[in-house]
Amino acid sequence: MTDRFVSFKDSVDAPARHCFAVVPSDSQPLPHVTKALRAGGAGTITFRAIGDTADTQHPVLNGERIDVRVSHVRQTGTTVPVMAYA
Repeated sequence: MTDRFVSFKDSVDAPARHCFAVVPSDSQPLPHVTKALRAGGAGTITFRAIGDTADTQHPVLNGERIDVRVSHVRQTGTTVPVMAYA
């Protein structure tokens, strides 16, 4: 298959090149820094944004997308399935 966009530079606002189901962990980072997260239910996602030194607990609605660059999604405090876009 030909990728007509292979020569385009990746950026924060460009479409994701990696999509993956998040396995929340209190110690392990994600395989890629994200561009966005999507909630698979209503509840809370606890994450570490790449510019922060503390975690954020973010309440979410089912299907909500959060445009945030994160390095970690924490098991403690995350109550919904999470999909990541990087």
